[in-house]
Amino acid sequence: MVQAGKRKRRWPRRLLWLPVWLATFMLLQVAPLRWLDPPTSMFMLIRQVEGLGEPGFTLRQEWRDAGAIASCLPISVVAAEDQTFPQHAGFDLRAIEKALDSNAEGGRVRGASTISQQVAKNLYLWGGGGYLRKGIEAVYTVLIEAFWSKQRILEVYVNIAEFGDGIYGAEAAAQAFFGKPASALSSSECALLAAVLPNPKRYSAARPGPYVQRRAAWIQRQVRQLGGPAYLAPDR
Repeated sequence: MVQAGKRKRRWPRRLLWLPVWLATFMLLQVAPLRWLDPPTSMFMLIRQVEGLGEPGFTLRQEWRDAGAIASCLPISVVAAEDQTFPQHAGFDLRAIEKALDSNAEGGRVRGASTISQQVAKNLYLWGGGGYLRKGIEAVYTVLIEAFWSKQRILEVYVNIAEFGDGIYGAEAAAQAFFGKPASALSSSECALLAAVLPNPKRYSAARPGPYVQRRAAWIQRQVRQLGGPAYLAPDR
């Protein structure tokens, strides 16, 4: 009876340690990737499993270091997805406030995910909403911003982002859509790739419809207004 009582008293103490264990586990997932390139992502693993029942499906992804990717692509995705990326610490509070206001007023549902948040979600989590996933995503985002440089975050993002169904990363996208390596992408091609990011299964960079063409043109204007690739310089 005494032993049973002691075991019952230990459980609350163990539960108190649970957040520490989880945070340590997440830290061990994030910190090494400051130097090591991730071999895959959770989104890619999920799509590979889904593709097992699809005849002929092949997932394509080839890692390329930042120096082997045209400089127009990182600035294009920043212009399209997260223009305050160099300044924020993982969360764009102004964008979140605008999204909440728009959604509360019954307008078009808007998201406010930064590139850092998208890396956290794509690399470690799953799609869809829910407070649980958003909460875990927030913790990963804080860790990524703490342990990686902004340049590393962008390097990982352009290597794991989905640019078409089963096509992940800049190199696979450049080869599939334009028949060239990611290092040879033109500014217009970079803008087209960035333009499809909201829904790469619906939109095509290789066969852009009116919406993608308009969005790509807008992205190119935004890139020029931001100052081009120099906007992302570490010492800016």
